[in-house]
Amino acid sequence: MKKTILLSAMFLGTLAFAQQTPVLGGDKDAHGCIGSAGYTYSQIKKDCVRTFEQKIKLKEVATKGDYIAAVIFSKDKKNAEVFVKDGESRSIILTRVGKAKVWKKDGYVLSPYKKNGFQLKKDNVVIYQ
Repeated sequence: MKKTILLSAMFLGTLAFAQQTPVLGGDKDAHGCIGSAGYTYSQIKKDCVRTFEQKIKLKEVATKGDYIAAVIFSKDKKNAEVFVKDGESRSIILTRVGKAKVWKKDGYVLSPYKKNGFQLKKDNVVIYQ
């Protein structure tokens, strides 16, 4: 009888512990992207991406690179999706007008910088490069 009570108590304790442990990958957003695995939704790619795995990464100027912004271009290069830490949403879609080599929206301007890099300005102040 004591063994049955002891085993029952252990079983119930295990169940209670399992209920409190968060499930890894259980934090999917509306698009099915798992934030705990580093995924966020890209409006341009229409898929979940890891911003830290993108080819174009810019370092924040104010913190000397503590924060990284990622840039994803549309296939035709008319739009640039920029993932920044202070964006109201997860990303900002900038648009290139005509044949200009800059992408703009709401005070943000993405332009070529140095040989193969890019620079992002907000209200004419460089925030990432």
